[in-house]
Amino acid sequence: MLSTFMKSIAAVLLFSPALLLANSHTDKNSVPEKLGFVEWVVMEETGLRLKARLDTGAKTSSLHAINVEPFKKGEEEWVSFQLPLADHKDQDDADGAEVDDVILEFNLPVERVVKIKRKGASSQRRYVVIMEFCIAGTSHKTEFSLADRGKFSYPALLGRRFMSDDNILIDSSDSFLAEKECEHKSLAELAESHAD
Repeated sequence: MLSTFMKSIAAVLLFSPALLLANSHTDKNSVPEKLGFVEWVVMEETGLRLKARLDTGAKTSSLHAINVEPFKKGEEEWVSFQLPLADHKDQDDADGAEVDDVILEFNLPVERVVKIKRKGASSQRRYVVIMEFCIAGTSHKTEFSLADRGKFSYPALLGRRFMSDDNILIDSSDSFLAEKECEHKSLAELAESHAD
């Protein structure tokens, strides 16, 4: 029979948030991947590499986008948006790349529309799309809300929905812990491929 002390220890271990996250998946034998609070992600469609903050306080992921415009494609609601390369000059391979006028364009179906409450400002409607991306050498798919993140330090934010779906643990005290990298294009390569 377990002593009261042992029962208390067992209860603490059982309800530890990290263990709850690891045990919330269908594959009980999978080991959670440990990532830092900032990691590189690569948008699969373009090969663009972005810094992403992994944020346990946000449910839905978010992606920097400008000129977000809804449109109809048949009976479906779609959205067009742009990602300017000039906003991503913090990359290691950005030196000498002529990217100021290069803008990546996307057209994707709208998954849903969310209403975001902002402190000290009016509420904002954001379109949500599903996009594929690579992090730590592995491809994933998740929902991204589209917002102008030009004034933020990180153009992408990965939220809890991605982390819980893909068995991710976050070390909030460190960054760039991914052991594997994703293939990506340099800013110069992206600029060259989009030259007129």
